[in-house]
Amino acid sequence: MAGRRFLSAFGGVGLTFGALAFGSLQASDHGAGHVTQERLLAADSDPANWLVHGRTWNEDRFSPLDQIDAGNVDRLGLAFAVEFDTNRGQEATPIVVDGVMYVSTAWSKVLALDAATGERLWFYDPEVDGAKGAHTCCDVVNRGVAVWDGKVFVGTIDGRLVALDAASGEEVWDVVTVDQSQPYTITSAPRVVKDKVIIGNSGAELGVRGYVGAYDVDTGEQVWRFYTVPGNPADGPDGAASDAVFEQFATDTWAGEWWEMGGGGTVWDSIVYDAELDQLLIGVGNGSPWNHRARSNGEGDNLFLASILSLDPDTGVYNWHYQQNPGETWDFTATQQMTLTDMDIGGESVPVVMQAPKNGFFYILDRRDGTLLSAEPYAQQNWAERIDMETGRPVEIPEARFADAPYLVTPSGLGAHAYHPMSYSPQTGLVYIPAMQTPSAYMDDVDYTRNIGRWNTGVIFLTPPEGLVPGDTPEARRAYVTANTKGTLLAWDPVAQEARWSIERDWPWNGGTLATAGNLVFQGLPDGTFNAYDARDGEHLWSFDGQRGIVAGGISYAVEGTQYVAIVAGYGGSMGMASQSDWMRRPPPNGMLFVFKLDGDAGYTPLPPHVPPPYVSTGETFSAETIATGQQAYLGFCTICHNGPVNPNLMRSVYATDADAWNAVVMDGLLSDNGMISFAPWIDAEQSEAIRAYVLSEAGRRAAEEETR
Repeated sequence: MAGRRFLSAFGGVGLTFGALAFGSLQASDHGAGHVTQERLLAADSDPANWLVHGRTWNEDRFSPLDQIDAGNVDRLGLAFAVEFDTNRGQEATPIVVDGVMYVSTAWSKVLALDAATGERLWFYDPEVDGAKGAHTCCDVVNRGVAVWDGKVFVGTIDGRLVALDAASGEEVWDVVTVDQSQPYTITSAPRVVKDKVIIGNSGAELGVRGYVGAYDVDTGEQVWRFYTVPGNPADGPDGAASDAVFEQFATDTWAGEWWEMGGGGTVWDSIVYDAELDQLLIGVGNGSPWNHRARSNGEGDNLFLASILSLDPDTGVYNWHYQQNPGETWDFTATQQMTLTDMDIGGESVPVVMQAPKNGFFYILDRRDGTLLSAEPYAQQNWAERIDMETGRPVEIPEARFADAPYLVTPSGLGAHAYHPMSYSPQTGLVYIPAMQTPSAYMDDVDYTRNIGRWNTGVIFLTPPEGLVPGDTPEARRAYVTANTKGTLLAWDPVAQEARWSIERDWPWNGGTLATAGNLVFQGLPDGTFNAYDARDGEHLWSFDGQRGIVAGGISYAVEGTQYVAIVAGYGGSMGMASQSDWMRRPPPNGMLFVFKLDGDAGYTPLPPHVPPPYVSTGETFSAETIATGQQAYLGFCTICHNGPVNPNLMRSVYATDADAWNAVVMDGLLSDNGMISFAPWIDAEQSEAIRAYVLSEAGRRAAEEETR
C-alpha cells in the first residue's frame, strides 16, 4: 500500500555531516540514517545522538550531556516547536541521527526534521483506514520509529511494518505482520538488531493471540515468529520458533478453550536487546479476557502471560522466562520498560534487567538465566503479601482474585506504572518512575459473553459495594476511590529497593522521564507542563506550559555544540480516552513537538480559553429499566473511549438529541472514518436507544450537579 509522501529537499541524495560535539562518532562519510550494529554497540560514547528508543540498547533513557544542568536549567527556553496534524494521543520517543530527527505521531505518521531548527525535511502518511481506530484499546498512538542503515521503520495501526528511505521518506517496503481480519494493531516502536526488525502487536482486550516477529531489514521478509500463548491444540504446530516450548511445557499451563478469545499475551511495548549476552528480552502482556476464570477455567499459570521472555535474536528460539503473575487476572502486564545494567551482588558484577511493571513490584532479574534477585513494592498494592524469593512466585491475597466477592484492587489494570517510560541515571544510581496509585473495584462477571472485536475482560467494574471502602452512599464511596487515585514521580534506589524521594500528584497520569548528566530529571505532566527537577533530591527547577497534556518521555541530543531537550506533547492514550478530571475538560488541541535549549527565545502562541458545550437535553423521559439497560451497555461498549477528553463527550453531543442521528452513528457507522464504526455486530437498535436514554439521563444529572457547585 503506497502512502502519501511530502518529499524533501534531500532529493533522494544522502546527507553528510561534519564532526559533532560532545565526543560523537564521525558520520561525514555516510548518508542519512547511518545507524549500524557497530555504532549502537558504541552508542554510550555518542551522546550527541539518540540512536535508539532508549538512547542505547540498555534503554536507560539517560543522556550524558551536561551543558544544561541543575545550575542553569532556569535559562532553558523554546528553541522551536512543530505542530502535528492530529489531536490524538502522542507517545513517541524521537530518534536523532547526525542532526536529523525522526519522529512518529498518532495514526502512525512520520516526520523527518532538522534537529537544530525544526525545518520539515519530509513527511510520510501510511494512510491507515480511520475505521481501524475502533480496534485500538488505547487510542491511535505510536511510540516511535527505529533507524538502521539508511532506513526508518514504523509499525502502523493496521498491523503493517513499513521501511522508509531515511533521506527522502519514500517507501522501501511495506509488509502486513498480522491477520488484518482480526482486531490486531501496532502501537509500539520497532527495534532493529543484527539486520532484523523486531515488532510485536496489540489487541489482547479485543480477542487476539500475541506474538513477536523478526523481519529482514532489506526485504521485509519474516525471519522468525514466536507466539507468546499456545493456539488451539487441534490445529497442530504453528511452524514457529515457539513450537518446541509449547510442546514441552507451556501448553500444559492452560485449560478450557482459551483459544476462542486468542489468549492475549500481546507484545505491545518493551523489547530490549542484550548485546552482552546476545539475547532479546521481550515483555509479554495480559490475558484475553483478563479474568482467569473466564479465560482458562481459573486453572494453570497460563504461560507466557505477564512474563519476561529471553529469545535468541537470530532464530527466536526460547532461552528462559520469568513470569510475574501466574494465572494473570487483573490486566497486569510485563510490557513496561526494561532497563539493563550491571549490579554488584555479593562482590560479583551481575548483568541484570530492571522493571517496574503494572503490578506494583520492582523486579531485578539475573539476565543470564532469569533468576529473581529482588522484588519489592515500589507503589501501593494489595494483591500480594510478598514475592517469594525461593520460588519467584507471588504470595497472593486470596480475596484479591475477586472470585467470590468484589475486591478493591490496587493497582487496577491501569497499573502502578504503564507505558510512560522511566529512566535510570548511573550518575545518581536512581530509577525515575512515573508511578501511579489506581484502585478499582473488580467483580467476577459470571455471565461473561465474548464480544470479539470489543473489550473482553470478564470483569464487572463497579462502585465499591457497602463495606468495601468507607462511605455510607455510593457517591461517598466513589469519592473515596477518587481521593485515593494519585500519581507520583518516584526516585527509586534499585540496590536498597526503597524510595529516595518522591513528588505526589493529585492525578495518576504522569509523563515519562528523562535523566541527564546535568543532575536533571525532566518530566511532562497531563496538565500541559514540562518540568525539570534536581535528580538528587527532587527540587523543582524549571517549567514550561505547552497547554497540551504530556504522556511521552523526553530526549536530549546535541547539534554543533548545542544541547537540546525535546518532548512530544499531546494528551491521549488510555488515560485520555477513559478518564476525567477538572483540569482536562478541554478537547486536546493538535499535538506538538517542543524543543528547548539554553537561552532559547522562539515564540509560542497560547491557546484561547475553552468553553465546553452545554450538557444535552431533549425533555424526553425514559423508564428506569431502559436507563439501567443503557447504563450497562454504555459501560460495556462506550466508556472506554468516551470517558475522557480525546473523543467526544456523549453527554454533550448533539447526536444524542435526535434518535435518527444517533442511530446513524451508532448502528449505521456514519462516522467510521473517525474510528466510530457501526456497533451493529454487538448491540441491537433497542440497546442503542437505551444507551441514548442513559446518556440523556446522565447529562441531566451532571448538569444539575454543575449548577450546585
